[in-house]
Parts: sequence; structure tokens; C-alpha cells
Amino acid sequence: MGHKDFKDEVVIVTGAGKGIGKEIAFTYAEHGAWVVIADKDIESARAVEESIIAKGQKAVFIETDVSREESVRALIGEVKTKYSRINILINNAGISKCCSPYELRLDDWDNIINTNLRSVYLCTREAATVMKNNGGGCVVNIASTRALMSEPNTEAYAASKGGIIALTHALAASLANDNIRVNAISPGWIETEDYESLREIDHSQHFSKRVGKPSDIARACLYLTEAGNEFVTGTNIVIDGGMTKKMIYEA
Repeated sequence: MGHKDFKDEVVIVTGAGKGIGKEIAFTYAEHGAWVVIADKDIESARAVEESIIAKGQKAVFIETDVSREESVRALIGEVKTKYSRINILINNAGISKCCSPYELRLDDWDNIINTNLRSVYLCTREAATVMKNNGGGCVVNIASTRALMSEPNTEAYAASKGGIIALTHALAASLANDNIRVNAISPGWIETEDYESLREIDHSQHFSKRVGKPSDIARACLYLTEAGNEFVTGTNIVIDGGMTKKMIYEA
């Protein structure tokens, strides 16, 4: 069990049914928060909710499609009705598709941008209307090191994550007077499935000598949303084992 330093705070985590979002939800629950699991994957999200409750912790699943404005408004409305407040929003939901720019269809582009980027604006806008009436709050947006560097055929994903970083500091400026802090985290390689199957070369190429885990990102969320860290806002924290600082030359 974690320390109860987020006791009874209301924390919304989008895309909390799997991967990084799942670990973030577990972490806040361990620290005493009421965790709202916002996801459209009903089966996975229900499993996370049940796992948290089975530990004697607090969680509720609200089916949400973050790419749709009406679904986001329904989410925030339900949370406001149930808890009367929102303390923390973690904008984690995201999708990707690897596809040549010559072949990427516009509807796929729109789906990725709407799910990954527009959702950050929608969720933050709606949550902020509740936060500002309750003394403020914190928003953490999960971006990616793909905002800073790329592999081929990732245009839509890279654009969405780059947009998140820009949107983060814009929102931090706009919401500052309402005592709402907005920050971003850019994860590098975070293994969310079979960590034991990773090879030594996978680990050793990092300055940290290991591939990242979802818990690395969850702990950063705690830092960015702790009450004593009010001086941290508008920033993007890269958590990638040092990979974006590594020079790589062909021999």
C-alpha cells in the first residue's frame, strides 16, 4: 500500500484500461485517491476497476470515447455529480498506426489526431470548468518522445504528440489564474506487456541500462500532481532512459 498523500482526491485517468494508463490508475488508487477509469474498452476497464476495488481501494469505470465531445461532456458531468469536484486529470488515451504517408488515409489521420490530441483539449476544457470552482487542480498530458524524434511512417502519431506538448504550455498559460497546473510527460520505450522477453541489447542501449516500465511514468505523474510542486507547470518531462540524448553514428 502506498502513502495516503492523495487521499480522497478525485483523479480521472483516460485510457486506463491498459498499459501506462492502467498503472497510473493503480498507483493513484494505492495512494488513496478516488480513481475514475475513463475508457471505451469496457472489458479491460472493468477488469481494472474490479482489481482496484478488490484491494479495498476506490475506483469507478465510466465508459468514454475521448474523441467525441458529447462523450467527454458526459464523463465530466457524471464525475461532477458523483464527487462534486475533480482534483487531477491524466490525459493518457491514445492510439497509433504505422503507415506510409503515401497510404495513410485521411480518416485514419483524423481518428489519431482526434483521439490523441483533440481529446486533450476537450477533456482539459471540461475538467477545468469544475476544477476552477474548487480551488484549482492539476492536468498531466501523456505525450511521447515521438514528438521530438521519429521512425518512418509515424506522421499522424508524431503530429498528435508534438501537438500535445504545444497545447500543454498554452493551457498552462491560459489556466494559471484559475490555479490549474498543466504539464506533460514524454515517455520513451515503456514496455507494457512482456518485460521478461526483452533482450539484453534492448536494455543496454539506454543510459539507464534498462527499458522503461509503466511505473516510471506513474511515479512522474505523482510528482507533477503533488501539492508541494506548484512551481512546476507548462513543462514537458522526458522519461526515456536517456535515449533522446544519445548520439548514434554508423561505424
